[in-house]
Amino acid sequence: MVTETAERFRTAVEKGDLAALDALFADGIRLYSPVTFTPFEGKPMVLGLFGVLLRVFDDLRYVGHFTGEAETSADGTPAPSVVLPFRATVDGKQIHGIDMLQFDGAGRVKEFTVMVRPQSAVHALGQAVLAGLVADGLVPAPDAG
Repeated sequence: MVTETAERFRTAVEKGDLAALDALFADGIRLYSPVTFTPFEGKPMVLGLFGVLLRVFDDLRYVGHFTGEAETSADGTPAPSVVLPFRATVDGKQIHGIDMLQFDGAGRVKEFTVMVRPQSAVHALGQAVLAGLVADGLVPAPDAG
């Protein structure tokens, strides 16, 4: 079930299909981003973030698939997990990264962690995502003062 959900996730991201992602996410999903300290929480916020990410990433492609088990950040219990390495471009910067998906008992993604490198790409990604979140009304504009 986990591998099937991971493949459906991969296909949905590569096709930019937010409706398909909605069906794969648990209501209380948490997404841990490399550009914020606190996670994005809840399906509406995570789907909004994915809407931005799908616009920000150019040439996003997954290049592997690893299945196992890892403790979740929320409660430390082991959960089925899939790691999907990817490559993409953001604002002309090449990104290498991984998406780690952790699943609930129904096979939905309950926790999602993203790691990217190099640091210059993290910075470019952070700026592009913040601009998209502000433009979509998901977060307030940063204080200019």
